[in-house]
Amino acid sequence: MSHSTQSRPNKKPKKPFDGFPLTAHRNGQWCKKSRGKQYYFGLIDDWQSALDRYNHEWPHIIEGRTPPPLSSGEEYVTLKDVCNAFLTSKRDKIDTGELSPRSFDDYYQTCECLIGHFDKDRRVDDLRPEDFARLRKAMAKQCGPVRLRNIITRVKMVLKYAYDERLIENAIHYGQSFSPPSAKTLRKSRNETGQNIFESDEVRKALDNANTTIKAMILLGVNCGFGNTDVANLPQSAVDLDAGWIEYPRPKTEINRRVPLWPETVTALQAAIAVRPSPKGGTDPDLCFRSPQGYAFVRVQVSKKDAARYNKIDLVGRHFGILLKKLQLNGRRRLGFYTLRHCFETIAGESRDQVAVNSIMGHVDHSMAGAYRERISDQRLIAVTDTVHDWLFPAEERGVE
Repeated sequence: MSHSTQSRPNKKPKKPFDGFPLTAHRNGQWCKKSRGKQYYFGLIDDWQSALDRYNHEWPHIIEGRTPPPLSSGEEYVTLKDVCNAFLTSKRDKIDTGELSPRSFDDYYQTCECLIGHFDKDRRVDDLRPEDFARLRKAMAKQCGPVRLRNIITRVKMVLKYAYDERLIENAIHYGQSFSPPSAKTLRKSRNETGQNIFESDEVRKALDNANTTIKAMILLGVNCGFGNTDVANLPQSAVDLDAGWIEYPRPKTEINRRVPLWPETVTALQAAIAVRPSPKGGTDPDLCFRSPQGYAFVRVQVSKKDAARYNKIDLVGRHFGILLKKLQLNGRRRLGFYTLRHCFETIAGESRDQVAVNSIMGHVDHSMAGAYRERISDQRLIAVTDTVHDWLFPAEERGVE
């Protein structure tokens, strides 16, 4: 039987342009294969719609995920939906005073991290353990163990909110890889960084070279265990300079603190209050300290670039950092104004009265004894601060036998 030598016409459609990612299938659709499976994206006659669907679905397909529906009529919850709902709930707590703007910004950055890594249109119910393993690996390259731990904790808070509010039907499974750094890893990082503490001669050197305001702040840090926000928000109404005491709840925990003041601290506070500029921008006129421009030293304001974000301005840390650099005391990366709080806790512990130390530090006591303890005697509190005073100002330095 003879066969015709005439060539058959090539009926396979041509690609609409060079580099077109899809292949024409004999069933009349554009397709592409991944992991041995063929995926179809639309009719050959409508290559633009097929290309749009491909661009939408392919990033999910190559990672083994279920692509979100292309049609807006199909309902599904995206990361953008969850993050917006979560941040709205947190913003409401700012209005009621239950959440600080600074904490809100931490949540905002976490949502940005989620969307930046997964994409805003990613289906939340399609997140899998391997996705979180990749997220953790990416974050670990960009931040240290402590920050990594905090981000992981907040990511889980955001996605737990989605389940608690019934935005998604099932709880998210993170897998074992998406876990915070171990206590051992945190200790190792801390050991590599070195001790976060000043020696007494370093504190004295800072006091000798600080201006009037910063000197008073340093003394509050080492006398009372105050941090940056503590000194910036300290009202005059909380300070009894005549008796030499401060009664001032810790802003972070609202634990009340009663702290005896050294004579050096009283003198420095009197001098700092005397040179304060007039308050500006709605700054509380009762504050012990105001910046040269008249504002609070630590404050939070709406970002000029993004009205949904807040920026924290910490002039206490900034001015103290400049002083450390000037005195060449900033060689260790972790040292800052908050280090003075570490100094107080470390040295005050030598008084062997940890209950009194914790009271001055404003720590929350979850023990049964803490639930029943109503007060601590002034003698015990004075004994604690005297221990720190003798470390900072040794008797031989003061000419005392």
